[in-house]
Amino acid sequence: MAELLGLRDECGEGASGAPALAGFCLAAKRLNLDVYPDGCRRFLQLFEGRRGEVVQVEFLRLSCNDRLLGTTLGILPHLKHLKSLVLKGGHARDEFGSCQHGSLTSLPPDVGNLRCLTHLDLSFNSLSTLPGCILHLHSLRVLLVSHNSLVALPEDFGSLSKMTFFSAMKNQLKDLPQSIGELALLQDLDLSENALEFLPKEVGNLHNCTELDLSGNRLSSIPDSLANLKSLRRLHLHSNLLVTVPASLASLPNLSRLDLQNNCLRAVPPEIQTLPFVHLRGNPLGETEPSLQADESSAGRLRRLFLASGEDSFTVTSEGCKVVLACGIHFYFPPGAASDPLQIYFRTLAPDPQWVKLRHHDILLSRVLELQPHGIKFQQEVQIWMPYASPQTLHQREVVVRTFSGQSWSDLRTRVEQKRKSKKHVARCSVLHFSWFLVVSRLVQNECKVPTEGTLLFSSVDPNIKVTFPPGVTEETRSVKLQVLPVSAEEIEEITADAGCRASPLLCLSQDSLVDFLRPVRIQLPLPPGVTGLNLDRSRLHLLHGDLEGQTWDDITGQVVLEFTHLYAVFEVTHFSWYWLWYTTKTYIGGIAKKVYERLRMYQVNFIALQRKKDPEQVLLQCVPKHKVDPVLKKLQDRYRGPEPSDMVEMFEGEQFFAAFERGISIDMDRPDCVDGRLSFIFYSHLKNMKEIYVTSPVDRKDQAVKGQVSFYRGAVPESIPEDASKRRKGPDSLWLATLPIKLPQLKPRWGENPGPLNGFSFPPLNLGNAETGYLTQANLLSIARRVGADWQTIGLNLGLTYQQIERIGYNNREDLDKQILDMLFSWAQQNSEDPDCVNKLIIAMKESGRQDIADEVETIIELGRQKYRDSIRRVGLEQESSTEDSAVAMM
Repeated sequence: MAELLGLRDECGEGASGAPALAGFCLAAKRLNLDVYPDGCRRFLQLFEGRRGEVVQVEFLRLSCNDRLLGTTLGILPHLKHLKSLVLKGGHARDEFGSCQHGSLTSLPPDVGNLRCLTHLDLSFNSLSTLPGCILHLHSLRVLLVSHNSLVALPEDFGSLSKMTFFSAMKNQLKDLPQSIGELALLQDLDLSENALEFLPKEVGNLHNCTELDLSGNRLSSIPDSLANLKSLRRLHLHSNLLVTVPASLASLPNLSRLDLQNNCLRAVPPEIQTLPFVHLRGNPLGETEPSLQADESSAGRLRRLFLASGEDSFTVTSEGCKVVLACGIHFYFPPGAASDPLQIYFRTLAPDPQWVKLRHHDILLSRVLELQPHGIKFQQEVQIWMPYASPQTLHQREVVVRTFSGQSWSDLRTRVEQKRKSKKHVARCSVLHFSWFLVVSRLVQNECKVPTEGTLLFSSVDPNIKVTFPPGVTEETRSVKLQVLPVSAEEIEEITADAGCRASPLLCLSQDSLVDFLRPVRIQLPLPPGVTGLNLDRSRLHLLHGDLEGQTWDDITGQVVLEFTHLYAVFEVTHFSWYWLWYTTKTYIGGIAKKVYERLRMYQVNFIALQRKKDPEQVLLQCVPKHKVDPVLKKLQDRYRGPEPSDMVEMFEGEQFFAAFERGISIDMDRPDCVDGRLSFIFYSHLKNMKEIYVTSPVDRKDQAVKGQVSFYRGAVPESIPEDASKRRKGPDSLWLATLPIKLPQLKPRWGENPGPLNGFSFPPLNLGNAETGYLTQANLLSIARRVGADWQTIGLNLGLTYQQIERIGYNNREDLDKQILDMLFSWAQQNSEDPDCVNKLIIAMKESGRQDIADEVETIIELGRQKYRDSIRRVGLEQESSTEDSAVAMM
């Protein structure tokens, strides 16, 4: 308790402060403190100030990324009434956006005395062994230890005889204890993405098991005893090393999904192959076993893995394989690339300018691909194909794959290909390591090694540009790079508003040594357009030297000896940077060059804000390069309406901007991309800077429409942008960019106008879906119902209601469309409330009914719920009457 007193003094709060704090945190015997960065501190204060209430708590959630976790754990045994305990990590992220595991490595032994505890979640932590006290929790029904480092389960694990759900996905389990067969009540077992090489036959004793997930392991076979799982509905075995499966699986009476994708099956019993619910893609079916003397041509017969959108890992063996991800990324692991079976994890990330550092004039063409384990070194090069946005408007540039080593980004040797069927562009590279990868377009880079005897370097963009290194220029061989940025006379004239200004291509030279050259290096640049050695006025010609960031441009005309031919200017330097020839009557040319260089890095864009015609509350926001505005609007005009695009503004590649809804229009502030009430965007000229969101209004729309607006504001600009450029804005607000009107129409009288619950309809609380996909609540269904309209019969049939049910609903609620829609939706919801896949079925039914707008809304609702604990394991409830509600609250 001394620690608690010290904490109180440090925070300036005593027992009197705890009741006020409890008013916000403690309610209905629940404490959800994992959403607070200082959740453990709040818990300690509550325990000190209102111990009598805290010890009655039944539901407790804490973050294991909290620095006060250790002190808090000692209090847990006092909570004798605790039913649900969630101690999860993953609430903090590192600089790359990856979830950080919690610090939990064990539990106090007295936790085993919590006799009421039925639900325990220790996911995303650092457990290497299962705490022994867990085996004393004889009331435990749900246990989640996913995303830890467990290598084994205790031999007496089967003593948890009341357990119905166990998830240990993404650990390092190599085998299972025989006692696992004693879990007679177990219904759902998830052991995916471990290192299991075999299963004990006792797994066949789990007679109540309805779902078994063993995907992403190293299983080469499964025991025949699995045929005893008569309750089994779904069996997931994809991404293993299976070479055979028992034919007896076909006799399981309730089986509705058997996933055998991405294994090594060359033959499958006909009883299984003919099942309508079996999935066999990615197996070498019908192929013969390769001989030991197979040559390199056998690479064409490698195992092929096709991964669905929900998968995030696969196993590579010494035999090699080809892998195709749902997003279009391909991998080729040649035989021998991995000496032992290796689990590969992958994900694609939205680029974050905090660590995706683009160089001057770089253009991002893809999302970020992360491959794990980081730093793993393969015995042979692994090939990666990454799709990217086609840079059709980019000239004299090249596409490269860039990788991050943990310290800095470097460019890989890249080959660009175009798929014959889809015509999509892909960038191909070879690597010996795994980390982060992305595709960029950069200025064409020519490079060479400069030995002591000297050499010559040409630009492939403009062969008139060359650099001559004389003998003796260096004592040790060094690497030199050359890049050229062509600048047209029209661009110079437009930016400077001076028809007399001319400039040569921009030349950038760099080297891998900090030491200047021992002898002058000779550089040849073409004269600016329209200028020749015959009509040259030397007083108007200026040679500018820019620093590597382009921040300062110095006129060095008087510091070098300039020689001229009919077409070229030649000069000598001993160190490298930017060089630029200007021909103008202006005197202070350095400031003009800085302005032009800055503008060459900017893009002219327009903002659009459109509303769906069928659902004005759904708003599409997009930042579009000026030349793409008309095609984008033409593509959207059938489904959206809205004001004309904003006036043109200028933005840098990688610049942050925000969208704020104002004047009576609001959005969900809990969105992960919402910062201080504003939506955050990052502008990348060749990626989609678009978001579709649902807006609401606190204003009563029964009597009037709401005429609001959305305004766009600048955020952080990329590094190395001149300060004066980042502050040059329009309007009284120095960060303001544009404002567009948004109108929410007046609501028509609907069922909410009439007295009584739901206009005569009264249904019990609903939480449709499952823990993996998230839940739809009664409120969500009401929101969906308002958008259904006359399509309700088609939607009902696609949802699986019979014609008789549809006719009865129509007759019982004749002349009242709103009641017909409500009756249809809630009848279906009650019939399918126990189906974990019902949300996905609802989305499919909406799409089949031509209501993509409603399907998008449902997906948005689910995605917003999932994003709170993205990359986390599936949520499960305690009891139908209590914990389902708890899970739904957590997902909201």
